[in-house]
Amino acid sequence: MAEEAQQHPLSVYFWIWGLLFVVSFFSYMVDYMQFQGALRWTLILIFMFVKAGFIVAIFMHMKWERLALKLAILGPPIALLVLIWLMSYEGLYIEDTRVEYYGESTMEPQTPAHH
Repeated sequence: MAEEAQQHPLSVYFWIWGLLFVVSFFSYMVDYMQFQGALRWTLILIFMFVKAGFIVAIFMHMKWERLALKLAILGPPIALLVLIWLMSYEGLYIEDTRVEYYGESTMEPQTPAHH
C-alpha cells in the first residue's frame, strides 16, 4: 500500500508569510527608532532568530518531521552556539583575571625630549 504525501493547507503558509512581514517591520523599526548599544543588537538578533525559525519550521517543513531528524539537523548548530557562548564567557573571565592580577594600566605615553 503506497502512502500519500501529506498536504498542508495554503493558509498556514500565508499566515507565516504575514508574520514574517510583521517581524521584519519590527526589525526595521529598530533601525528607524535608532536604538543603540546592546538593546539594538539584542533586538536585531531576536528578530533574526524568530524569522529564521518560522522559515525553517514551516517553509522547510521541519515542523512536520520526526524528532530524530529535527535533532540531527538542529543539534549541531545549537551545540556550536553553546560552545561560542562558553568561549566568550571564558574570554571575559580571562580578561577580568588579568586586570585583577596585573592591575589597570597606568602607563602614559611620554613625549620625546627635544634638546
